[in-house]
Amino acid sequence: MNITAAMVKELRDKTNAGMMDCKKALGECDGDMEKAVDWLRQKGLSVAAKRAGRTASEGQIASYIHAGGKLGVMVEVNCETDFTGKTEEFGAFAKDLAMHIAATNPLCVTEEELPADVVEREREVYKAQALEQGKPEKILDKIIEGKMKKFVSESCLMSQAFVKDTDLTIEDLVNELRAKTGENVQIRRFARFVLGEES
Repeated sequence: MNITAAMVKELRDKTNAGMMDCKKALGECDGDMEKAVDWLRQKGLSVAAKRAGRTASEGQIASYIHAGGKLGVMVEVNCETDFTGKTEEFGAFAKDLAMHIAATNPLCVTEEELPADVVEREREVYKAQALEQGKPEKILDKIIEGKMKKFVSESCLMSQAFVKDTDLTIEDLVNELRAKTGENVQIRRFARFVLGEES
């Protein structure tokens, strides 16, 4: 059975589970959508998103200092209980996240946090590029949307491919941790410092 990207997207929309989990579920269930939904439910992944509304005020602040001490990151990751926040797995996730932020330099945590002026500026640049390349007016919007999607996936932490496993996004990792811990896990904020850089 050939599992298509459209099938994976449909299952993800139905369950809010991570892309790789959806792909695995469809593979295990020979492409049967309903069986795949049940498979994910049994694994506890589809409920991860439901936890997102619960209060998360515990957790950890993790840091990463790059070799040589010229680049550093601090990140706050929240969960619901002190118990979960102190586990080795939660700590490892927070540290991996700090290292990832050091490597990828995201602008913000989620797409919703992207400043409107930054989004508008990017759109204008892509439009000017397309016009300069002589692209027809009627396909400009499609070109701009495609480039904006790429911009978001590179600029917003939750949309970025994880540096240690590029098949997974940071959102996939958060959803997996939610499923494993049974708690609402949130990336609250981060700060990235480069020695000598103007703030």
